[in-house]
Amino acid sequence: MHRKFIATVVATSILFTGFAAAPARANQEDVGRALAALIGIAIVGAVIHDSNKDKKSKVKVYKQPEKKVQKKQVQKKKKHVQARPLPRRVAQHLLPSKCLRSFETRRGTARIFGQRCLERNYEFTHRLPQHCERRVRTDSGSRYGFSARCLRKQGYKLARR
Repeated sequence: MHRKFIATVVATSILFTGFAAAPARANQEDVGRALAALIGIAIVGAVIHDSNKDKKSKVKVYKQPEKKVQKKQVQKKKKHVQARPLPRRVAQHLLPSKCLRSFETRRGTARIFGQRCLERNYEFTHRLPQHCERRVRTDSGSRYGFSARCLRKQGYKLARR
């Protein structure tokens, strides 16, 4: 593209230079010379254009061989995503919510974590503070567990799962 533009500019400048240098005459010879110059420039332009076409056609394009793509096995999406387990330092302070029970006593409502439920569902029962252990007397007998208020004061929380 740039070469064609430059060739055109050079051709027109040579043409106008030839007319400006000679005095204004209306000879048949001058007109013939101008036409011959234009035809010569057109021929040179055509030769340059043809040589550029040859260069473009000689360029080889190499393609890389196609790799065989193995189909991946698509796994079925699970409806329920399991959450990652909490680190031990956090998990040991989260008590299972299903172990929290409320019992009516003579003094009012007592909220305790059942001892047997904690032993089954909580890994760190042996680390619970012993001073939070309580016995609650109800109409159906005594219940053993850990006071929810005392455990909350010691930094334990109710797991919301």
